[in-house]
Amino acid sequence: QVQLVESGGGLVQPGGSLKLSCVASGTTVTLNRMGWYRQAPGKERALVATITAEGDINYADSVKGRFTIARDGARNTAYLQMNSLNADDTAVYYCNAVYHGGAYEAPQRHDYWGQGTQVTVSS
Repeated sequence: QVQLVESGGGLVQPGGSLKLSCVASGTTVTLNRMGWYRQAPGKERALVATITAEGDINYADSVKGRFTIARDGARNTAYLQMNSLNADDTAVYYCNAVYHGGAYEAPQRHDYWGQGTQVTVSS
């Protein structure tokens, strides 16, 4: 059973920075994709950034140039460095992981989610 645990959220002033961490446990396989999503009050959950096991990265336009996603060598930990934060970044940030298991003739996709960590940007 895969569990994702986020940390690093908190209260920060506009223009400040935070670094989020996501640790995956309960599996020895390489997770095919890890990433971050966020949900602001009254808004739908939205993609922030993803990184594959091969190192391919995708950012939402709203965070491009400000946020950086990374993954450690063991491929079980993901990070999100957030710079130049503004009030629009206030949200609950969720870690996500995807694993493509099974066999070629019977592929399986598994999605895992963390419990979320609150990021509040306010003066």
